[in-house]
Amino acid sequence: MAARGDGCSGFGNLFTEIAENSAHGSLVARLPPPGDAGGAGGGAGLQLCLVGTDASWFYLDGRSVRLNVSAGRALDREELESPVLMVALTCAEDGSSPVEFRIIVQVLNENDNRPHFQGATVLTHNVSELAPVHSVVFSAQAEDADGDTLMYVIDTASPDARFFRIDLPNSGRVVLARPLDFESRRHLEVVVTAVEMNTRERFNASARVRVNVLDGDDQYPQFLPCAPRAPHSPPVCTSPVYTANVTEGQLQGGPLSFSPGAVYAEDGDRGLRAAITYSLLAGQESSRFHIDNVTGAITLLRAVESSRQTPEICLSVMASQVNDPSKYAVARALVRVLAPNRHPPRFPRARYRAFVPAAPRRAALLLTFGGQVLALRAHDPDFPEVSGAGRAEEQGLNPQVRYTLSHGANQSQQLFQVMPNGLLVAQADQLRPGQSFHLQVLARDEESGETSNTTVELEVLWPGQAAPRDPSEPPAVRGVPLGAVAGGAGALLLLGAVLLLALLALRARRRRRRQQRTADRAALAIEKHPNVSLRWFQPVQAGKSPPSPPRLYYPNEGYSEVSEESLEEGPGSDPRVPPPLLQLLEDSIEC
Repeated sequence: MAARGDGCSGFGNLFTEIAENSAHGSLVARLPPPGDAGGAGGGAGLQLCLVGTDASWFYLDGRSVRLNVSAGRALDREELESPVLMVALTCAEDGSSPVEFRIIVQVLNENDNRPHFQGATVLTHNVSELAPVHSVVFSAQAEDADGDTLMYVIDTASPDARFFRIDLPNSGRVVLARPLDFESRRHLEVVVTAVEMNTRERFNASARVRVNVLDGDDQYPQFLPCAPRAPHSPPVCTSPVYTANVTEGQLQGGPLSFSPGAVYAEDGDRGLRAAITYSLLAGQESSRFHIDNVTGAITLLRAVESSRQTPEICLSVMASQVNDPSKYAVARALVRVLAPNRHPPRFPRARYRAFVPAAPRRAALLLTFGGQVLALRAHDPDFPEVSGAGRAEEQGLNPQVRYTLSHGANQSQQLFQVMPNGLLVAQADQLRPGQSFHLQVLARDEESGETSNTTVELEVLWPGQAAPRDPSEPPAVRGVPLGAVAGGAGALLLLGAVLLLALLALRARRRRRRQQRTADRAALAIEKHPNVSLRWFQPVQAGKSPPSPPRLYYPNEGYSEVSEESLEEGPGSDPRVPPPLLQLLEDSIEC
């Protein structure tokens, strides 16, 4: 055919492009028209064929090369081994050898893939609490099938975003921003997002990262029970004070029993739980005791001779880690030495009668017969008897006895309360007249643990109703009650004191008035009789007679005509004293 016009000579190698995900039948390349192939026949005898590894992606449609895809087989650049497809176009003419040309098709990339993180959408990483701040703790890497550049950010809305930050935006390395603490937070959660940087769509993907905080050896041993410093403070415990009792001159058969619990410590790093060893620090009486270095049990080796000389022994117990002795804690163990306890506390009576009136007030004391306050006392024969003037000897009171109400019916725990001194208090506003209660009161020796109990039969009275008399007492003699007599005597004494004060005040007032009258009359007498001497108005000393006035003679005739009889009538008719002045003196003497 080449001799008849060489129809294949118009073809050549082709280079073209097509976007991925193009539809079936999309034009890939257009071949030269028949007239351009030479000869008058226009290439009527030409035979064209596509061959090669990638020929299945294409087909010939006349002089056009088109894309050959289907619903289950799309042209995806990311699925191809190479983004460049190559096919061979063979051209054969009758009587001539076939000629081969190359068609090179480059598949163009489209942003049809979103970034995604490797593995699951929830990533898990373990980080030690001892990891230093600003160190890389984990890496979050995402992939983009389109090869787009990714930038990583931490979602600030995630719960624990403050603990982490991204080292470099495109690295995906996560750096620790704050120190971790296994004892306060064992699990953290943060969201890391990968975003496309060089695309218009800015597709992104997020991963939830759960960080498990691993325990590190950064805590010291802690004695139990742990007593936090404050309710909402960091978990720092203060060591308890262990207490135990021993009896003078006696040895226990085993380890001492301590309160609030056995001597025990554990590693503060609860995730590690390092082994603990115990020891007693040197002290004045520590040689009397032995401590088990594994269990912490303390045993008394030598009895204490006297509780008076040695009332208590204070031991210092040290608990340290076996793998790191520099991590330790010290607690106090107080051993109290008691005198021998031979008797439990006992109530004088097995049963008491009590009364309380219903009243609007909240609290009221329970009364016994005669309106006396009911005070429960459990006596301990181990304590010396106490006696005093005017009272019989009675067994001493144990200061270690504590009173409590046992759980019973009628909601006694909510309506009644026993005080440390044995007084019973009732909520009077919650009671109704006519009610009755049976209260069980326990007395417990806190040192020996021995107990005793008694029953209180309580009757609720009407408001203002008096407690009845004790039926075992003899009837009272009729007459004025002693209280009334005492009250009357007190009233009389008070009235007498008031009257005495009133009389004293009246007497002082009258004395002042007499003095004032005497001074006024003396001034009047001097004014009317200038020759009268003031010595007539001088006060007279008790037991002495007033001095006799000298004989005075006046030129006035009214005073010179005095008879002998008038001279003998006495001081009241002394002719030497003028009559008006004499009357004044008499009035003053009457006052």
